[in-house]
Amino acid sequence: MITLAFALDGDYIELKSLLKLTDLVSSGGEAKVVIDEGLVTVDGQVETRKACKIRLGQVVQFGETRILIEAA
Repeated sequence: MITLAFALDGDYIELKSLLKLTDLVSSGGEAKVVIDEGLVTVDGQVETRKACKIRLGQVVQFGETRILIEAA
């Protein structure tokens, strides 16, 4: 499993934007598809809301990659 740290600049980031900014998907359209298919979890729960607000301290997982949300 690969673990990435994402420095959050602000109160939150939308899930689809996080996947794009961490280069786990190549486009917003691809992000929407993988989220719709239930391939992304937030804090261990499948998340299907593309605009889900990801906040400090949360953990997002997609495939073999885990993203830890940290303060900038």
